[in-house]
Amino acid sequence: MKSICLHNGTIFAGFSLMENCAVLIEDGVIADVFSEKRFRGKTFAPNVEIIDVGGAYIAPGFIDTHIHGSGGFGAEDESADSLLALSEFLVQYGVTSFNPTLYPSADMPRVLRSLAPAFGKEKGAKMMGFHLEGPFLSPDRLGVQKPETLHPVDIAYMEELWDAADGHIVNMTVAPEIKNMHELALYCIKKGIVLQAGHTNGAYENMVEGMQAGILHSTHLFNAMSPMEHRNPNAVGAVLIHEEMTCEIIADGFHVHKDLFKLLLRDKNSDKIVLVTDSLKPTGQSAPPYFANNEEVVFGSGLWLRKKDKVIAGSALTMIKGLENLVQFGFNLDAAVRAASANPARIMGYTRKGAIIPGFNADITVFDKTWNILAVLVEGDLKINKID
Repeated sequence: MKSICLHNGTIFAGFSLMENCAVLIEDGVIADVFSEKRFRGKTFAPNVEIIDVGGAYIAPGFIDTHIHGSGGFGAEDESADSLLALSEFLVQYGVTSFNPTLYPSADMPRVLRSLAPAFGKEKGAKMMGFHLEGPFLSPDRLGVQKPETLHPVDIAYMEELWDAADGHIVNMTVAPEIKNMHELALYCIKKGIVLQAGHTNGAYENMVEGMQAGILHSTHLFNAMSPMEHRNPNAVGAVLIHEEMTCEIIADGFHVHKDLFKLLLRDKNSDKIVLVTDSLKPTGQSAPPYFANNEEVVFGSGLWLRKKDKVIAGSALTMIKGLENLVQFGFNLDAAVRAASANPARIMGYTRKGAIIPGFNADITVFDKTWNILAVLVEGDLKINKID
């Protein structure tokens, strides 16, 4: 694999911002990070490709932990080839890792078996593991999910899902108030599955009980969860009140009012916030009809809406647009980049991703001050290079 040195950029290391710096990539990993002054005095081997980024930003690759699809590809196709096409499509938006997200279905084990062979064959962004958005959800907070696809908590069924996915399950959205959730949480801890509270009608007490069992992350905060009330903080209040809780946020400006991001920053440390797209398969498609979760959707008011009743089905967001929006909504750029990279890596347990420091995977996204993606590397492999 070719060695690469990116220089003359501002590096978001994952914990700090470093101006006028360079990063050296060897054998798919970060080999060194150093100043531009050191770069000018350094002698490189003949096989090192030198790329001057012209003052652009050099960030850890974006990690989307909640995405159903985009570009006409997605998990709902029940096709490994569709997931591999999604992998290639996403790199143009700076994504280097993602968790393909599944709606619950009548035969979820079969769907997982059909998709699992895609892992390890990606030519674009790497798939870290499935995000199962169900089937252990509240019938009162379904959004566009279908009540007939819900399932009571059953450890034997969860074991079947795990086996069908060939162990490729990273995170799972659950309603903490569902009966036997404590047993499920303990099972998932043993398997290393991150449980997220979402599609929940749980009261505050249910959320606290869930936290005690290890449910410490939450799915698309403010959406499809019991809202905060003055006599019962409910699910939203629990996430905001408890410092240990982390949260996804869909930063399209439509799922969540832009001024609520200011409240979120006051109540949560920015390291607890994860940018996700929750984008649907038709995002980026040029012509209707559009379908998501096997139902026709239409685009309106910046969202995908279920055609028959105009219920919100999901977003048309990309990660680079979400990053831009976070900054517009009050995040400083460093915090916004961490929400797209370092934070999801830490929360999901991706120990060698989300930062630009020696020894980490060379997952890198280069973008300019007008939010154009200039270059993308996935484990040191240059997938996109628009730099002259």
